[in-house]
Amino acid sequence: MEIQKIAELCFPQLLNNSCIKPTLHWSKAVLLNIVLSCISLNTAVLNLLVIISVSHFRQLHTPSNILLLSLAVSDFFVGLLLMPLEIFRNTTCWVLGDLMCSVYIHLTVILICASVGNIVLISVDRYVAICDPLHYPTKITVGRVKLSVCLSWLFSIFYSSLYAKDVLIEPGKYNSCYGECVFLINNTVGMIDVVLTFIVPVSVIIILYMRVFVVAVSQARAMRSHVTAVTLQCSVNQTNKSELKAARSLGVLVVVFLASYCPFFCYTLVEENAVKDPSASFVVFVFYCNSCLNPLIYALFYPWFRNAVKVIITFQILKHDSSEANIL
Repeated sequence: MEIQKIAELCFPQLLNNSCIKPTLHWSKAVLLNIVLSCISLNTAVLNLLVIISVSHFRQLHTPSNILLLSLAVSDFFVGLLLMPLEIFRNTTCWVLGDLMCSVYIHLTVILICASVGNIVLISVDRYVAICDPLHYPTKITVGRVKLSVCLSWLFSIFYSSLYAKDVLIEPGKYNSCYGECVFLINNTVGMIDVVLTFIVPVSVIIILYMRVFVVAVSQARAMRSHVTAVTLQCSVNQTNKSELKAARSLGVLVVVFLASYCPFFCYTLVEENAVKDPSASFVVFVFYCNSCLNPLIYALFYPWFRNAVKVIITFQILKHDSSEANIL
């Protein structure tokens, strides 16, 4: 019995100071790793395609696409770094040491905050574009968008330094044994985090997109009321399609965002020390999966993205004048 117990430890030589290895059956562990790794790979690849497309093609250097680029950068690193580390953290012993655990925690806070901030900026951009189109070129410029993106990333870094300062000062502070990587927060800090990174952003996004939806429907109805009798039926059908498309796009956007973010924040509010609870790994990964869905929502709906991907995968992007290609 003693030999079996030692064999189940992450570091048998440390005896009582070592964590116990995860007891998931090897077949289930392999299947789980394959599925989660595919999600991680798809997240990195999809966002990398967005990054290459917006960065390379000159036609795509617009304020809206710069926001998409910033969002894709944060989501790319979620797929490249956070998802694999989360898989590793929950399916085997953490053998990377306390310093890497601290880096992982800070990267998590920075990238998630940056992703949320980018989504809020995109909602503001679309609000101005729909509700105040005449002043959009003067209000939303490339310079202002770049400045907003930089401030969003700086705020994320600053917020991470405050939120996880304990593990920055003392790596491995909350680890109860060797072989784990956990981060615990008290109720006060947890409530502040929920307000700043969930309630406020979600409220802003919902309010702005509801306003966008109302204005879009009003404009569609105004156009329908002024069509000529000859093209009335055709225009009505087209307008109805536009209304349905606007409703569907905005609905999918808000629902997917809430579906990805709600489980984790609700779980942390209900369950004390949720980050240390193994059952929290599922909601954490659902939380990360929003980064896989973002490029589908924000980019794959646009024809220019499909055109850009065709140029990239056919290696036409290697031509010396490919950055000037007409993909719109």
